[in-house]
Parts: sequence; C-alpha cells; structure tokens
Amino acid sequence: MALSDKRSNARSTARRAVEFGDSISINVYWLGNSLMWNSLHPIILPILLLSFGEKTKNTAYGLLTFVGLLIALAMQPISGALSDYTRSRLGRRRPWLIVGSSLSAVFLVALVLARRYWLIALIYCLLQFTSNLAHGPTQGLLPDVIAPTKRGVAAGIRNLFEMVGLIAAAMIVSPLMGHATGQPLLAVGIVVVVLLTGMIVTVVGVHESPYLTARFGLRRLSVLRLRAILRVKVRGHSSYMRLLVTRFAVLLGTFAVQSFALYYVRDVFDVANPARVIGHLMIIIGLSVTVAAYPAGVLSERLGRRGLSIFACALTGIGMVLMALTRNLSTLWIVGSLIGFGMGIFSSVNWAWATDLVPSSEAGKYLGLSNIA
Repeated sequence: MALSDKRSNARSTARRAVEFGDSISINVYWLGNSLMWNSLHPIILPILLLSFGEKTKNTAYGLLTFVGLLIALAMQPISGALSDYTRSRLGRRRPWLIVGSSLSAVFLVALVLARRYWLIALIYCLLQFTSNLAHGPTQGLLPDVIAPTKRGVAAGIRNLFEMVGLIAAAMIVSPLMGHATGQPLLAVGIVVVVLLTGMIVTVVGVHESPYLTARFGLRRLSVLRLRAILRVKVRGHSSYMRLLVTRFAVLLGTFAVQSFALYYVRDVFDVANPARVIGHLMIIIGLSVTVAAYPAGVLSERLGRRGLSIFACALTGIGMVLMALTRNLSTLWIVGSLIGFGMGIFSSVNWAWATDLVPSSEAGKYLGLSNIA
C-alpha cells in the first residue's frame, strides 16, 4: 500500500473516531435526564402523592403532570429558539445546559423534602421549567455537531443512553422506593449525581464553536426581535409538521401507559409491591429498546426512515392492544418487550428524521417543537 493511501486511511479512521466521540459526548446528558424523569414520573411522584389520599391519587397525579407537560411544551421551543441566537464563549447550547441542569438538581432535592401537595406541585412545575431550559437547547447540539450521514447513528446512541437511564431507574430507584420505608432522598441523590455528571461530560466533550454566526444576539433583545426568534414557519416545513403528528400519535399511547402504570398494576393485577413490578417492566422495555435503538439508527441510514417508522408504529400499536387485554404478569413481560422493540426503532429513526428536516440555523427552536407531541 502506498504511503499516501496509508495516510488517507489513518485520517479517515481518526475522523470516524472523532465523529463517534462527538456522538457519545453530546448524548451523555440524556442518560441523566432519562434517569431523572423515569424515576420521577412512574415511581417517585406517584408514591409521594399516595400520602394525600387513595381516592384522589389519579386526579392529583394527572392534574400535576398535565400542568408540567404544558410548561415543557412551551419551554422547549422557547429555550431552543433563544439558544439559536445565543453568543457566548461556550457556544449557543452549553450555557443553557449548565444553568438548567444545575437548577434542576436543586429542585429535585426540594421535591422529596416537601410535605404539602401545593408545595410539591409548585416545585414540580419549577423543575419542569428548569429542566426544559436545558432540554430544548441541548437537542440542537446533534444537528450542530453531527454530519447528516451520521445522525441516524447519533440518534441511536442517544436512545441507548436514555434506555440505560430507564433501566437504572428500574434497578436502583424502584427498589429504594418499593418498601414501606422508602428512601426518596437517597434515590433523588443518586439521580442528581448522574444528572450533573452527564451535564459535565457533555459540556466538556462537545466541540461547539465559541461564537456562532447569527443575525443578531440576545444582548439587544427587543419585542420585534423576540417575535422574529420565536416565529414558526409552518408553510415551509410541512414535512416536519407531519412528522410531529406521527410522533404525537405514538407517544399518546406510550405516555398514557407510563404515567399510570404503577396505579394500573396496583389496582388491576392486585400485587403487593407494584413498584417492584413496574421496575421489572421498565427493565424489560428498556432492554428491548436498547437492543433495537442503535441498529435501527444504523439501518435508517441505509434503508431510509419511512419504512422503519411504519414498522415501528405497527409493532408498538399491537403491543399496546395486547397490554390492555392481558391480566397475567408473565404475558405482561412479553408484551413489554414487544412495545420496547417498537419504541426503540421508532425513537431512533424518528429523531434522526427530525434532525434531517429542521433548518440547521434554527435547530433548537424546531426540535423544541417536538415536545408538542
């Protein structure tokens, strides 16, 4: 082999290593974010609310999470849009990631120390606000840093980290909360450590330019400029809007199951320790998603996004119907794995497809709109 060919191969190998390293660095944050919400929503928050009354548990939980999701719906596109025009030595996205994650750690601890429903509700809403200050801008890192031909792989890695967070919630947080003498402060302490560690790894490891070109920055922000930053052009991005409708249809079913799973298992299956059952179900779904996520992202680069998305939607839909019909825990594990495979494929392919369709200069804003789903 000629010397020039060896050098070319060496450069190509080094470039692939850097690209893979970037895909890892920008996605480590999602491990902590996933651990936080997969610990809070299906396990910690429902158990905290049980102390306020058996008869009102579903209403109290549903109302609280509904308001929280409204906050997330508004904050993700707003913080993402503002990050598109942020100028700092750390780049566009990382300042938001640092502030949002740090404040989230504070509110997580405050949440488990609260003893009144109105205080839990207030802190939970503040947590949604600060978490989405980081969430919206951080989504913009993938199209900022990763080349279009590598985004399927990066989306698959993101889903791997998110599923590791889900499995960790099931294996670590669920046992801590599953006994009569639960340890919510210890559980949240573990979540905080992982969240802040993931934030630090992403901030340090990502290759984001310090001063990115923008039409205008945030220092001289006027009403007209703010309107220009937040304006969403539907007509020019109809394909992305159709993708959001598909995302809504799939997530409607999966979030409904996730949100009320602990109460459903407790009331329908009549088990003594529903937190343990939910932990096992989360592990099975998480492992299934983990197995499917990365290969799905890679395959989507070769086979295209559309066909894999249709297959994933069909698989997840079948799993949801079977879950509504089953009354046996052994069957529940099989159904959970089926749903996990479908969601693993869908999450990777759908997110890679979204990064293909959004304008690169306003990726934070348009990817933030994904939370409308």
